[in-house]
Amino acid sequence: MLATSKKFQPRAVLRHDLPASLVVFLVAVPLSLGIALASGAPIVAGLIAAVVGGVVAGALGGSALQVSGPAAGLTVIMAETIATFGWATTCAITVAAGGLQILLGLSRIARAALAISPAIVHGMLAGIGVTIVLGQLHVVLGGSAQSSALANIAELPAQIVGHHDTAALIGVLTIGILLLWPRLPESVRKIPGPLAAIAVVTVLSVTTGMTLPRVELPGDLLSIRFAPQLPDGGWGAFAVAVVTIALIASVESLLSAVAVDKMHTGPRSNLDRELIGQGAANMTSGALGGLPVTGVIVRSSTNVAAGARTRVSAILHGVWILVFVAAFAGLIQNIPLAALAGLLVHVGAKLVNPGHMKMVLKHGDLGLYLVTLAGVVVFDLLTGVLLGIALSVLLMLRRTVWSGIHAERDGDEWRVVVEGVLTFLSVPRLSRVLATVPNGAKVTLELVVDYLDHAAFESLSNWQQGHERAGGEVLVDEIGHPWFANGKSGDPTLSRTAAVRSVPRFLAPWSDWQAKDVEVPGQRGGPTLRGATEFQRRTAALMQPALSKLAGGQSPHTLFITCGDARIVPNMITTSGPGDLFTVRNIGNLVPARQADPSMGATVEFAVGVLKVREIVVCGHSGCGAMQALATGAPDGTPMLTSWLRHAEPSAKREVSVTLDGERPDAEVNRLALQNVLQQLDHLRDYPLIAEAEARGDLHLTGMYFDVGAAQVYLSDDGGPSFSPVGAVAASGS
Repeated sequence: MLATSKKFQPRAVLRHDLPASLVVFLVAVPLSLGIALASGAPIVAGLIAAVVGGVVAGALGGSALQVSGPAAGLTVIMAETIATFGWATTCAITVAAGGLQILLGLSRIARAALAISPAIVHGMLAGIGVTIVLGQLHVVLGGSAQSSALANIAELPAQIVGHHDTAALIGVLTIGILLLWPRLPESVRKIPGPLAAIAVVTVLSVTTGMTLPRVELPGDLLSIRFAPQLPDGGWGAFAVAVVTIALIASVESLLSAVAVDKMHTGPRSNLDRELIGQGAANMTSGALGGLPVTGVIVRSSTNVAAGARTRVSAILHGVWILVFVAAFAGLIQNIPLAALAGLLVHVGAKLVNPGHMKMVLKHGDLGLYLVTLAGVVVFDLLTGVLLGIALSVLLMLRRTVWSGIHAERDGDEWRVVVEGVLTFLSVPRLSRVLATVPNGAKVTLELVVDYLDHAAFESLSNWQQGHERAGGEVLVDEIGHPWFANGKSGDPTLSRTAAVRSVPRFLAPWSDWQAKDVEVPGQRGGPTLRGATEFQRRTAALMQPALSKLAGGQSPHTLFITCGDARIVPNMITTSGPGDLFTVRNIGNLVPARQADPSMGATVEFAVGVLKVREIVVCGHSGCGAMQALATGAPDGTPMLTSWLRHAEPSAKREVSVTLDGERPDAEVNRLALQNVLQQLDHLRDYPLIAEAEARGDLHLTGMYFDVGAAQVYLSDDGGPSFSPVGAVAASGS
C-alpha cells in the first residue's frame, strides 16, 4: 500500500481516497454515536468530534492515513470527568487539553511516548474494553450502567436474571449480527459490519413499532452552541483532568499512528506534527461542544484497507459525516440506544485481544499487562496506566541489575558463582549466599559480571578477608573484565564503557584465563583438565542440543587442510562449529603427491567420495615453522621431519610471483607459505576423484592464508597467485 505524495494528484484522490473516505464514514457514524452514549455526553458531541477529527486533525496532523475522532479509549475517563464537572466545563477541559497537546508537539517530545511498554498500552486498551462491556451490558439487557466497573460487576447477575424487554432483544441482535458478519460472503462484507448491524436493527424496531429509547438530537444541528465554561473553583482537579486527557489522548494517537505506519510502505508519520494536529482538533472540538479527539486505530486501519493514498480521505470522511448529520438527522434519531450499546459491547470485547495477551506472555510481560488492566477496571484509566508504568520501572531495574548468585559444593571444596550486574541492590542476596559457605573451606569465587559497583566490591572483599582470617582459602576466578581485581589493586573500573572487552574463554588461550596460582583438585591434566571442566560446567549444556543432532553421523560442508601449528584454530577463523569442518592437520599443511601418502589418499576418498564435501580449503599461515625449516633446513635431530618436508619441495621450486593484498610479503618464509598453499591445491587436483567432482561443479577448491599477527584471513578463491583479504572477496560477490 502506497501512502501520500507531496504533490496533489486529483486522479489518485478520485480513484482511491474518495471511495476510502466513504467506507470510513460508514464505520465512523455508528461508532461516534455509541462512544458519546458510553461517555455520558450529548449524542451530538460524538458527531461533532468525528467531523472535527476528520477535517482538522486530518489536515494538520503528521500521519497521512490516520483517521481521528472520538475514541473508545477515553470513554471511561470522560464519563468520570462529565460526572464531576458537568458538560460545559468538560468542553473547557477538552480545549485546554488540546492546547497542552500543541505545546507538547512544539517541544518535540512526541517520540517519548514510544518508551511506554506495549504491554501497558495493550493492558490499558483491554481494561477500557472490559469497563465498556461491563457498563454497556446493562444497557443491552434493558437496564442502565452503574457508576463504576465494580458496581457493574456487582449488579450484573441480577440484571442477567431480571426482566428483559424489547431493548434487550435489539441489543443482543446487534451483537449477533456483528459476530456473524465476518463469516458472510465477501460481497456482503463490503458493507461495514457496524453500519449493517445498526441499520438492520433500526429498520426492525421501526417497522415493528417497538417502543424503546432512541437517539436524541437537537432540532437544528447547525445552530448548536456549546460554549466552554470555566469552573468556579477546584482548579487543582481541573488541571489534573486537563493533563490526564491530554496525555491519554496523545499516547493513544501516537501509538495508533505508529501502528498505521506498519500497515503501508509510504512515508512515516511525523509524530510531533501529529500531536500538534491532534491538539488543534481538540481545541476546535471542545469549543464546538464535541468530545475529545484521538487517532483511532479502527477507522485508520479501515482507511488503509480501503485503499486510501493521502490525507484527503480522512478529511472527506469528516465532510461526509457533517453532510449526513445535517441532511438526515431524522434517520439518526430512529436508532435505538440498545443497538449502540450492543455495538459498544462488541467493540469493547475486541479491545481485549487474545493475540496481545499471547505476545506479552511470550515476552514475560503478562504481569505488567494484567496489573494495568486491573488498575483501569478497579480504579480508573490514569491510575491503571501509572500502576503499569511503575511496575515496568521496577521490572526494568530488576532486569538491569539482575545477578545470578549461587554456591555449590565442588568435591571437598566450594564454588561461588556470581553472574550479571552486581550492585548494591544485590548485596543482601550476595551476603545470604556467602553465609552458606562453611568456615575454613577452600572456595573458588567465580565472577562473571558485567558491572561491579563499590558496595558489591566491599561486600565481596570483606567476606574474602573474613573467610581467610578464619582459616579458609579464597581463589578469585574472574571471567571477562577484571572488575574485582582492579578494585583490589586500588584502580577500580568505574563504568561499563571503561571496561575492556574480553575474549570468551572458548576462544581465548589458557594463559589468558587460567590463573597460575589456581590449582585444580586432583590435578593430572593441568590446564587441559581445567579447560575440560570449564566446558562441562559452562558450555556442554548449551552445545548438547546441537551435538545430539550430530550423534547419528556427520555431513560436513568442507574438508579443511591446515597446519598443526597451535596458533591456527580452524573453527575460530571460519566461525564454524561441530559438524561443519572435516579437518586434517599436519606439519606444513601438506598434500603429498598422489599415492605418496596413503593417509591423505584415504582422507580424500572418505571426504569427497563418502561424505560428499562441497569444498576443500588448504590453509597456510604466517611464520610457519615448517616453511622456515624448508627454507633453511630442519633442526638437528629431526630426521622424520626432514623426510616429511620432502613433500614440500615442489613448493620451493615454484617461480610464479605471489602477492598478499597486491604486495609481495617481505619475509621469505611467508612468500614460501603462499606458494605452498597453491602447490597443495595442484596436488589435490591430481586426484581423479577431486578432478571429476570439480569438473561437475560439485566441489570447489580454495586457498587460504592466515596472518597470525594481524588476525587477517586472505583467500585465493580462483587458485590464482593473488591472495585478497577475505572482506574484499566477500564484497566482490565471490
